[in-house]
Amino acid sequence: MKTDTPFGCTVNMNRTSAALSYTLSDFDYVLPEHLIAQEPVTPRDHSRLLVYDRGSGSIVDDYFFNLDTYLPDSATLVVNNSKVEKCRFLFDNGSREIFVINTVNDRLIEALVRPGRKFKKGKIVQVAAGIEVEVLEISEDGIRTLKLNRPLHDPLYTPYRATPFPPYIEQDESLSEQYQTVFARDPGSKAAPTAGLHFTDELIDKLRKKGFGWEEVTLHVGMGTFAPVKTENIEDHIMHSEWFQLNRETAQKLDLASHLTSVGTTSVRVLESVLKEKGRFEPSSSETDIFIRPGYRFKAVDSLITNFHLPKSSLLMLVAAFMGYDEMHRVYQHAIQKEYRFYSFGDGMLIL
Repeated sequence: MKTDTPFGCTVNMNRTSAALSYTLSDFDYVLPEHLIAQEPVTPRDHSRLLVYDRGSGSIVDDYFFNLDTYLPDSATLVVNNSKVEKCRFLFDNGSREIFVINTVNDRLIEALVRPGRKFKKGKIVQVAAGIEVEVLEISEDGIRTLKLNRPLHDPLYTPYRATPFPPYIEQDESLSEQYQTVFARDPGSKAAPTAGLHFTDELIDKLRKKGFGWEEVTLHVGMGTFAPVKTENIEDHIMHSEWFQLNRETAQKLDLASHLTSVGTTSVRVLESVLKEKGRFEPSSSETDIFIRPGYRFKAVDSLITNFHLPKSSLLMLVAAFMGYDEMHRVYQHAIQKEYRFYSFGDGMLIL
């Protein structure tokens, strides 16, 4: 049996033994195009903040610089300090593109390409003067394994490197630094951990002075985060693995924390991947392919700071798992009606 949701979607009410069965269409919604943020606000912490309380169901509209007034006194914020790489290579005025998603070694990469018909298996493609790539393999999802004639660190690539803005944001290198968090350290991400973009040094200093904890983990954002879900039965979706690291010192501090506020879905993926059965965080340098969707039981995260995500995305499914499917739709409808700014450069939400 199916029933309508507030967004005009339908949800499959045939229950499994564990949870409701959801389809990809259940996570669709209509967003007016003018609500897709093309640039961040200045200063960063002057973005809007929607505060949702899971206990009462209340919604408060505020600004991110007031974050401290809503966090529990015992909160420790956990952020992802990964830094975005200039892994997008644009040739012929942008008509040809190689988007590096994995570096096997200096001359061997895995990449998304455009246009695909120019990069057929076995073909050697000259993409610029002195730069050639040989297409070794093509996976089922279109990812090419490419052999480069020059190592990736060769300065010949420099004029073609670009910030990997998502497709809904116009390419603008003047915004490159604003697509990094102020606490970014370790290069490796193919997209920004966007919930962290709202923080300024001044806001972080205020949070520390008020006694809130601040811990950093690393997850290099890749296909696991931004690859679209294509299977109508979401249980059939296979998450790509992403590399993460939690060091021993941070793990020990997390063990002592009484309330964890995850800054972003990538931090959630780390925390939920490393918390073990006895409630202790295990230091790790590994990969995770955890897929969090409705029915998942959170073990580590108590509250979540996140942006407003694309329809039908695994990120939206994670948010629905954390706040409840129906409430996710209600809150998103509220955000649209109040004209919050959506996606990477958009506004933030605190889920308590």
